[in-house]
Amino acid sequence: MASDDPKAVHARVAALAVALPQVEEKVSHGSPCWRVADKRMFAYFWHNHHSDGRTALLVRTSGVEEQEMLIDLDPDVYFKPPYLGPSGWVGVRLDQPDTDWEQVDHRLRESWRLAAPPKLAAMMEF
Repeated sequence: MASDDPKAVHARVAALAVALPQVEEKVSHGSPCWRVADKRMFAYFWHNHHSDGRTALLVRTSGVEEQEMLIDLDPDVYFKPPYLGPSGWVGVRLDQPDTDWEQVDHRLRESWRLAAPPKLAAMMEF
């Protein structure tokens, strides 16, 4: 599914995100985002953010090292997003015809785990 229908891409990401425990969607700075336990953001959906031409999911990583590793491994998919990139977040492009939705789900789950309160995160096995 490419970004020719960003509403459909957003709906698919939203379905994956809200399937995780204690998640709600809201809008922050004009973009849909998801937070866990009514507190910490763990993902943002961007479509053509500041006219960059991308449809992407922004997620947390364990830090700049993991972010750099992902970008080095697959620079066509991963990128350092503005604003959140210096904190270790990574962008995952969703506008490719061969988007790996299992990987998108994995990145969402990992980001959720990093943002969730420790007791809640400990209850989940991914």
